[in-house]
Amino acid sequence: MLVKEYRICMPLTTEEYRVGQLYTISKHSHQESEKGEGVEVVKNEPHEDPVHGPGQFTEKRVHLSSKLPGWARAVTPRIFYITEKAWNYYPYTITEYTCSFLPKFSIYIETKYEDNCGDSENIFRSDKILGDHEVSFLDIAFDEIPERYYRSPEDPRYFSSAKTGRGPLREGWRQHTKPIMCSYKLVTVKFEVWGLQTRVEQFVHKVIRDILLIGHRQAFAWVDEWCGMTMEEVRRYERETQEATNELIGLVAPAISVSEVGQPAAPRSAPASAPSTPLTDDAPDFLAAPKTRPRKKSAPETLTLPALRERANAE
Repeated sequence: MLVKEYRICMPLTTEEYRVGQLYTISKHSHQESEKGEGVEVVKNEPHEDPVHGPGQFTEKRVHLSSKLPGWARAVTPRIFYITEKAWNYYPYTITEYTCSFLPKFSIYIETKYEDNCGDSENIFRSDKILGDHEVSFLDIAFDEIPERYYRSPEDPRYFSSAKTGRGPLREGWRQHTKPIMCSYKLVTVKFEVWGLQTRVEQFVHKVIRDILLIGHRQAFAWVDEWCGMTMEEVRRYERETQEATNELIGLVAPAISVSEVGQPAAPRSAPASAPSTPLTDDAPDFLAAPKTRPRKKSAPETLTLPALRERANAE
């Protein structure tokens, strides 16, 4: 088990990010889904928790297909997907990922959102953490990301919002930008296979780091698209795009309920879903000694969801 905490600041308030997160996830999922692959929304419904109160539960299946490298196609089963389950009690969420082909593999993410620059210590107060864990601050403007995701209109160093007047982001922006919020993410990766555990867990954390940077950059770069939307409007957008996405990947859209439950004093959000990076035809990094990948200081073009197996012509 490898536990790391990531802190990602945004030039937004937590209330603004609540809307922006839903919009970005829905838009991204729809863009990246193709016939027979992509994100299938299985459930999206209100959920009540005795501790955290009312929130939203989602279950999604990431169907993996055409981008599966050749070396993996021979060993993967006919039906293969990653399951995401999320319990969202904004500003607190829980997300877990499991794999139908790798029962000993899992990712568990706790997230808290606060209106500060990432200076809250021991925010999770988790008894599950044994000893000290690594804390990484991720800078959406100046941290390096894989070059293949770069698109200049989404570069926070050059992007300027017409509606909010925020951006571009300069060196040291986290110290002087207002408003500012922080996503605190406690990420636990498990791969309980002797001989591969350490390498796989380290590799997965490298991928998660890229996912977090790219997803948060896109949320800011798309701010003029979602800024000013009400929760009712973004819920409608979420419902419509989820149904359209399910149809796009060739699945019958389930009955999706995204109605709000009664809200307590603190706002509650629909789920966060982390997009994933694609695989290549090369053997996976974790089967060799860990290496430093070439990166570019930039923002992403579009994040492609992982597609781990091309569906045979089942129908």
